[in-house]
This record gives sequence, C-alpha cells and structure tokens, in this order.
Amino acid sequence: MPNPFKPTAGRIPPVLVGREEIIDDFDYAITDGVGSPGRLMFLTGARGVGKTVMLDALGERARQHGWEVVNESADHGFTKRLADALTGKDTTRISAYEMPSLGANGTLGNIELSLGRVELERKEERSLTLRQAVGARLDKMNENKQGILITLDEVQSGTMDEIRALSTAVQHLIREGRNIAFVFAGLPSAVNDVLSDNAITFLQRAERHHLGSVPAEKVLEAFEESFGGEKKAGMETLIRLTNATHGYPFMIQLVGYWAWRMSETNGHGERVTDEDAVQGIEKARAKLGDMVHAPALRGLPAQAINYLLAMSVDDGVSNTGEVARRMNRSPQFGNVYRTMLIENDLIEPVGYGEVTFKMPYLRDYLREHGAYLQMRENISELGGGEVSESKPSEGELGEH
Repeated sequence: MPNPFKPTAGRIPPVLVGREEIIDDFDYAITDGVGSPGRLMFLTGARGVGKTVMLDALGERARQHGWEVVNESADHGFTKRLADALTGKDTTRISAYEMPSLGANGTLGNIELSLGRVELERKEERSLTLRQAVGARLDKMNENKQGILITLDEVQSGTMDEIRALSTAVQHLIREGRNIAFVFAGLPSAVNDVLSDNAITFLQRAERHHLGSVPAEKVLEAFEESFGGEKKAGMETLIRLTNATHGYPFMIQLVGYWAWRMSETNGHGERVTDEDAVQGIEKARAKLGDMVHAPALRGLPAQAINYLLAMSVDDGVSNTGEVARRMNRSPQFGNVYRTMLIENDLIEPVGYGEVTFKMPYLRDYLREHGAYLQMRENISELGGGEVSESKPSEGELGEH
C-alpha cells in the first residue's frame, strides 16, 4: 500500500490540517465576486509551515470553480514569465527547412543520404505588459463564471522592481472590475520588506495569514485518519507521533512518512508499532535538520546565528541579557538579532526578557552540529568578566 505522507517541498499532503478556515475564506471570495477582500492575500510563516502547500491548495480550489491558475516564484524575470504564460507566447518560428533525401552519385554507385535540416529563429513580437496580458486572457473567458488566479511564491526584496510592477497591474485590474485573484507567499521578513515599500501601499490592504503551528488535537485527528485504514496504530502510538511534531506542518509529514516506512522495514505490514514510531521520529528529526534547519540558518547573518548558538546552551527558556553576555555584546546589540529571529519565526518571547526556540528541534540541531561545544568554550573563555559594549555596525544592522 502506498505511503500517504509525502514530505516533499510544496507537495499537497493527504490532510491539510489546521488550514481549513483559510481555504474556506478564499472559496467564499471566489464566489462572492469582484472586489471581495479574500481575493488579495499574503501568506507568511517560517520555512516548513506549508506556504507553498497552501498556494497549491488555493489554486486547486480556484480550478474547481473553473478558474485558470498561473503559479510563479518571485525570482528575477517573473513578470515576463507570467505574461508569457498568460498569452501562450511561442517565441520561435521555422525560418528554413530541407527535406530528407536519398540518391546515387557517380559511376561507382555511391549513395548519398541527407537527413534534412530545420532552422529556427526567434519571433519579433510586441511584448505585452502583465496588465495587458491578464486583460487579454480574461477577454477570452466568461468572466461571469471564470477568472484568473496568480500565485507568487518566495517573495523577496531582491525583486522589488518587479513586485512594484505586479502591484500596479493588480491595482488597475481590480479597479477595472476584472475577475482576478492574487496570492503571495514568503518568509515574514521578506513580506515585511514588501509591505513597508512606500511605492506599493496598495498591497497593505491584502489579507495577511500568518501560518503557524497546528493545534495538537488537529494533528492527532490527521494521524487517526491516516492510520485508521489498511495500516493501523494504537492510541498511545498516535499520541507519541503527535507530540513529536510540535504542531509543525512539515514535521507532521516527516513523522507520518517515516513511521509508516519503518513499519514496512520492520515487517509490521498492517500496523505501526511503538517501536516503528520511535525509529520513525528519529529519522524525521534528522531529515528536518537537513531539509529545514540548514536552509533557515544559511540565510541568516553571522551574528544572528551566534545568538541562536548562545541560546542553544540552555535546556529551556533563555534570558536575553545572559544570551548577550555569552556573545560578549551589549543587550542593545543582542536585541537587534533577537528581533530579527522573532520576525523569522525561529524563536519567540515567553516572558519579560526571556525567549525560547519556536522551530522544533532547532536547539538539538545546533548542538548536534558542534554549536553546543563551540559555544560552551566561548562561555568558558568569558569567565564571567567584563564584556564588551560594542554596538552592531551599520553593515551588521543592514544584513538580512
């Protein structure tokens, strides 16, 4: 029997737990008609919370209403790719060709074989703006029943010029009463950069959904459904799997996938045992580090990583003043990176002057990759003495 859990980036899971309300709101916006606020939406959250999965789910819902869906990622050139996708533009044409041939040559009876040839050249056509491309596509549709949804994933400040162009197109099309919807997704810091741009204040009116953890009862329901058919699991095992996810959407997929797979490996065919669950959870934790933690850390400035390393020494809640001391920095310096890490959903405040890890198993990942020993040496070298009060440089403050 096939494994129902697919922990692949962007793959729609069998149960989209905890996100039903967003999907229902979008569905209402489609049927509500032009101008419904749910047709313009931002999705934010940390890596692995299911932003791309949500884009796909909303796209599937739009298709069920007969809409056309165009998906893009916000890297360089996305506006042209969107316009080309909407116009169905073919940028090449045949300029010359020669048919295959077979013939004899000379008195020796030599045979000549020609396979023919085809020459292509790029068409010179007038390029349409994105606004024109959407409008032209809608002109060919029955807008009483059909529309266009454009989804833009991985929004980033590096393509702000194109995001401004897209925003302008969106604004004009909505003012014209066209049957369209736009949904954007990105990390919280990237979305904040976009919304703070004074040139595109129009997007500040978009509905914003911050995708966080899924309630434990929803996770348990999902596992009960997935392990309630041909392959079953006892309630204690299901609770163990649920607790291991910490409500983190991608971890739900990883834990379910590896528990299912370990039951097959261990020859337990129709049942997931507690042994399978324990082994599957360990596999899931290792994969989470490779697939989520490593990319999340790779995009951070060095001092933000140092802040996380200083936190990883603690077994539970970290005191922000103590974290700054471990970094040999002032509390004001540490607060810059504390704020950045909170905005990126890696840590969260839990009380006055206290923070803890929000992304599950991040502390373990940092320790397992040498960070714990390295930080322990740094703390030992400080020896509780006087710490530097140096402040972050302008370059450090500008790094994101």
